[in-house]
Amino acid sequence: MNDNFPAIIELLGTVAFTVSGAFSAMQKRMDIFGVFVLGFVTAIGGGTLRDILIGNVPVAWMRDMKTPLIILGTTIVTILFKKYVKNLKITLFLFDALGLGLFTIIGIQKGLNAHLNPGACIALGTITGCFGGVVRDILINEIPVLFRKEIYATACIAGGSCYILLLMCTDKFIAEAIAIIVVCTIRIIAIRRNWKLPSV
Repeated sequence: MNDNFPAIIELLGTVAFTVSGAFSAMQKRMDIFGVFVLGFVTAIGGGTLRDILIGNVPVAWMRDMKTPLIILGTTIVTILFKKYVKNLKITLFLFDALGLGLFTIIGIQKGLNAHLNPGACIALGTITGCFGGVVRDILINEIPVLFRKEIYATACIAGGSCYILLLMCTDKFIAEAIAIIVVCTIRIIAIRRNWKLPSV
């Protein structure tokens, strides 16, 4: 299980962000092509920038057809089940929070594999978690969540820091699970309690 967990995290993160992007497109009443495009860029945006920064080119989704196929299948399922989801806004938020947590840990793991220092790994995890959402928001003509006062990147940094610290004293599987929960929980509680970063 432990050996397969990073692959499971990546799969779940891809699915979560694909659903997030597809739901955003459907909220904006885009056509079916727009839904597929937004699902795709939301899922691969952060990972693409991450791979470019660490010199892992061609980027991962260009070398492995599984990722595009997962995105394609997830988008189709999302479209088919749209009518069963009564509140798109809540669904979008929950999948975005889940994707944020999962992709943050993926980014940190890639940084550790590239032998980067812990600070750079946390930054890489934050980029991986946030950048797909930035591209999604720009394409639907909204100010990206990252640039508003909402707790977004801060949740990635907190969860990422937790992950790095836990690796020193516990099993990798446990560290991954706890860090993902930390990111998701901070993001969800911040929205429910209207926590915001101070304005300058």
